[in-house]
Amino acid sequence: MRQPIRRLIERLDRAVRLPEPIYDFGALLTPGKLNARELFADREFVGCDARPGPGVDRLLDLHALDLPDASVATAISTDTFEHVERFWTAIEELHRVLQPGGILILTSVMYFPIHNYPSDYWRFTPAGFRALAHRFDHVLVEAAGVGDFPHTIVLIAVKGRATPETLQQLESALRTWRRRDAQSWKEICSLWLPPILLAPLYRWFTRWTERRLRLR
Repeated sequence: MRQPIRRLIERLDRAVRLPEPIYDFGALLTPGKLNARELFADREFVGCDARPGPGVDRLLDLHALDLPDASVATAISTDTFEHVERFWTAIEELHRVLQPGGILILTSVMYFPIHNYPSDYWRFTPAGFRALAHRFDHVLVEAAGVGDFPHTIVLIAVKGRATPETLQQLESALRTWRRRDAQSWKEICSLWLPPILLAPLYRWFTRWTERRLRLR
């Protein structure tokens, strides 16, 4: 996950202590990606992805999760849904495997270069995320960036009942994150650099991080 998304997860966890088991869907550590596992050393955490590699405990396809109904307490999927070919099927699967009272944390980029890990299919707006989460009982959506041109969209959704206190704490953490923690140097560069410069710089950055990973 990106640094701002890590800060988001940290804020949400401090607000409500995310319940376990915690499943991270899209956990493969690609270039520049931080490991969510480090945030949950004291809880059951399962890193999942469609491809094997660093950070992955279980190979699972979001289109057809090999998990029982109501078996996940917290589902995290950060900057992954743009890579899911049939995202409408994936959200149904996440709803199915969440326990009553379970929490979904979903993020995706909006203004961002194409990044093929292995393919990049979609971009989502805040309204798109709200529509996607129509089966959930409580939904919070936030956009981070410049007005109607955000770089990141966040969805926090709860399946089933949640106390007003829990919902208030989640909403407060989300809004505080947007005001204080949603920008890092990468997000700032994406907002201020013209595409003619941003695209080659992003290609250089991904190749540089891939080389660093190979040398470890």
